[in-house]
Amino acid sequence: MDAVLFLTLGLLAQSLGLSAGVSRLKRPSTLYPWRQPPALGRVRRAWVIPPISVSENHKRLPYPLVQIKSDKQQLGSVLYSIQGPGVDEEPRGVFSIDKFTGKVFLNAMLDREQTDRFRLRAFALDLGGSTLEEPTDLEIVVVDQNDNRPVFRQEVFTGSVLEGAPPGTYVTKAEATDADDPETDNAALRYSILEQGGPQLFSIDEHLGEIRTVQVGLDREVVAVYNLTLQVADMSGDGLTATASAIITLEDINDNAPGFTRDEPLDYETRKHYQLTVAVHNEAPLQAATPRAIRGQARVSVRVQDVNEPPVFHENPLRTSVAEGAAPGTSVTTVFARDPDTQQPQRLSYSKDYDPEDWLQVDRDTGRIQTQRVLSPESPFLKDGWYRAIILVQDDASPPSTATGTLSIEILEVNDHAPELTLRSGSLCSKPDQGSGLLLSATDEDLPPHGAPFHFQLSPRVPELAQNWSLSRINVSHARLRLRHQVQEGLHRLSLLLGDSGQPPLQREQPLNVTVCRCDRDGACLPGAAALRAGGAGLSLEALLIVLASGLLLMLLALLVAFLARFRRQPWDKGLLHGLQDDLRDNILNYDEQGGGEEDQDAFDMEQLRHSAELRVRPGRPPLRRDAPSGHVRPQPPRALPTSPADIADFISDGLEAADSDPSVPPYDTALIYDYEGDGSVAGTLSSILSSLGDEDQDYSCLRDWGPRFTRLADLYGPP
Repeated sequence: MDAVLFLTLGLLAQSLGLSAGVSRLKRPSTLYPWRQPPALGRVRRAWVIPPISVSENHKRLPYPLVQIKSDKQQLGSVLYSIQGPGVDEEPRGVFSIDKFTGKVFLNAMLDREQTDRFRLRAFALDLGGSTLEEPTDLEIVVVDQNDNRPVFRQEVFTGSVLEGAPPGTYVTKAEATDADDPETDNAALRYSILEQGGPQLFSIDEHLGEIRTVQVGLDREVVAVYNLTLQVADMSGDGLTATASAIITLEDINDNAPGFTRDEPLDYETRKHYQLTVAVHNEAPLQAATPRAIRGQARVSVRVQDVNEPPVFHENPLRTSVAEGAAPGTSVTTVFARDPDTQQPQRLSYSKDYDPEDWLQVDRDTGRIQTQRVLSPESPFLKDGWYRAIILVQDDASPPSTATGTLSIEILEVNDHAPELTLRSGSLCSKPDQGSGLLLSATDEDLPPHGAPFHFQLSPRVPELAQNWSLSRINVSHARLRLRHQVQEGLHRLSLLLGDSGQPPLQREQPLNVTVCRCDRDGACLPGAAALRAGGAGLSLEALLIVLASGLLLMLLALLVAFLARFRRQPWDKGLLHGLQDDLRDNILNYDEQGGGEEDQDAFDMEQLRHSAELRVRPGRPPLRRDAPSGHVRPQPPRALPTSPADIADFISDGLEAADSDPSVPPYDTALIYDYEGDGSVAGTLSSILSSLGDEDQDYSCLRDWGPRFTRLADLYGPP
């Protein structure tokens, strides 16, 4: 059975994660090459439809998925139908087919978590109901979208660990699930600890969720229970999130030596004087026959001497919090200490012992602590959002006593940065059904929860943008820009409004340059649209036209120079340097001809060449020529300009002869004095005019001293 399958994806493109393809079955290789197939025979091909992918939650309905077509009958004489789940079985009405064109449509939103694929049967019949093609399978795969938030298996996880446990000791494990496709990033979960109420003592494996100790120093007598806030996020940590708690209890070990209670050490402030009664008796009991004697007793009076004891902080360690970017002068906390020496009232003073960023300022008398500058978020002393300082308190006794207290400050994240577009330009196909649209992404310098998910929208200030453009969200940090209908090719400047999920949220309006171009079937700009894409990089259409016009002008100038160079290569005087032009052309460099400028009134006049027959002595002006013959030049009939390159040499020769005979103008090589060059030059002048002032012949032998380039001239004009 012969069949041809045409798949028309239309709007079903990369933006929706759709894929479809047609695998044409190749003609099998000849098994017996000596046997020739019939001249009109054709190889039978199977009617095979590859799987069609469509995104779940697709809202633009009805949506064309694929078109099937049989070549057994001409167009209009084939009836197509499909059967199976989603058509005539539950859930009904999800898919339909145009029985005349073979186009298959999606009519309802899909949910991959309910049904991840549909297997239908496709049929092709003639108008009489007879089968044209064998029924074939049509598989529709539902592509997953990140539409399910991860969920912890428990709201509270509990665990215990011995105090003093070494780093890396296992405590407990947190577990979460995600209903999205486990084969995609939509269900790729990552665990983290948002808060643990103090220095970082615990860590969590981002892939497994196992919680372990990371530092030494777990002391049940200091902190017996830790409360941790856990987070799980899909999209490998960049997607939807959920939180839970972990309660970790420290188990006691015998790590403290016994000690006296408070009353058994002597304390001057508690009791200054003690009266003791001391009794004495024998270790061995007295004999029964011995008269019973009274035990010996004595009274002892003990007086306690006062010593200076160090002050004691009311709370140590002390924990507090400050918002990031706090301005100088922001109040942090106030530390309090007391002096045990109640019988000797002493004055306490507070100071800093450890403040690596010199961030804090401590009031010496009251213990009030405030910031004295803005703390950089890049500070190396900011560990997991905590800053640690040590405060001193000292009495004024002699000698004084000092106590230290630890101050841990949590730097609270605030939403102080609006999101920004990662790229602010791109290209888009001019037809809505071509290409995958323009993928947009954003970043935010703030940490969760003040960053993603981001909100993309066309600027409300320009409502007309919504007539031609649409924005659809892909995930927490990406969106896709599409055309609603075909627009003019070229550069379009849009304005987008980006917002974050902080409290309060921040928004920023940003420009976006979109180059609309003609595309091929794969959605790539065609070569002819390269100039338009350049506009997106900052080159306007007007500037592009100027560049093209400049290039055309340069081309015309190059052609003109080549045309003039062609005439210049032809000999003007066949008798001058005959046979030596090829040699001289490589040795003589023609740089330029210099005139006398505006003050030069004696230079050669080109008009004398153009109108050689009209040369006259100018009235009122004495002749400038001293070598002209007496009498006037015989009038000659005017000559027309040469019309062919061959006449140029004769035209110029006649013009020069007429100019040399004109007593009112100097010859072409008149010596013009521009400036005095000084005496002592070893080389003479080359001017034929000054050389002719004497009766002797000019000697050109000095040209040999100028190098090989002038040796040929010396040979031509020098003495034999």
